[in-house]
Formats: sequence, structure tokens, C-alpha cells
Amino acid sequence: MGLAKRRRKDGRDSPPFVRLEKDMLLNCSEWKNLSSSAKLLYMYIKSKYNGSNNGKIKLPYAELSGAKGISSSKTISKAQLELTTKEWIQITTHGGMYRYSNLYKLTWRFDRLT
Repeated sequence: MGLAKRRRKDGRDSPPFVRLEKDMLLNCSEWKNLSSSAKLLYMYIKSKYNGSNNGKIKLPYAELSGAKGISSSKTISKAQLELTTKEWIQITTHGGMYRYSNLYKLTWRFDRLT
């Protein structure tokens, strides 16, 4: 996904990661009720969050084309609709097929960490 490695204090590189709370994964019924493609899309969107770009998170369809389990545009659209309907994300700017990408905002509704 093109994420850069981060340098730890001890000088070693640490691989990029997406932080998902254990409590949310194990105890949140809203998470359990999401489809697998919606969970994958949420993780992809959250992986693009850098701490200051909420509401401006860009994730083009072309970037998801190689992803396992979410590669078709129909699957992506269904997962996106599910995440917005269940208030996991908001679409702040609607894009088109070839010109612009949607911009996303994480609602943090089910995460304790912001």
C-alpha cells in the first residue's frame, strides 16, 4: 500500500500498522455485524489516516484494485455504503469514476482512541 516504515527510538525500522482496539474487535457488536469487505475497506481508510488528515483521507478505487476480497467496484461501493450507513465513516467530498476520489472522514464512533 506504499506506507513508509517508521524509525523507532532504538534506530530499528518498524513496519507500518493500523491500530484497531482489541475491545472493539472482540466486544463491539457493530464491528461483528459488518461484512468482511466493509471491515477491509475500513482498515484501508484507517491506514491512510496520518493524525491530521481526517475529512481529507483519499483512497482511490485504483488503489484497491489489487486488494484481496474487495477488488470489484461493486464490492467497494457496497462496503462504502455499509460503512456510511452504519456511521463508521463519512464521505466529505464525492468523487467521480475517473477524475476525483472520494474524501473520507473517520467518525471515531466506535473507537476510544482518536
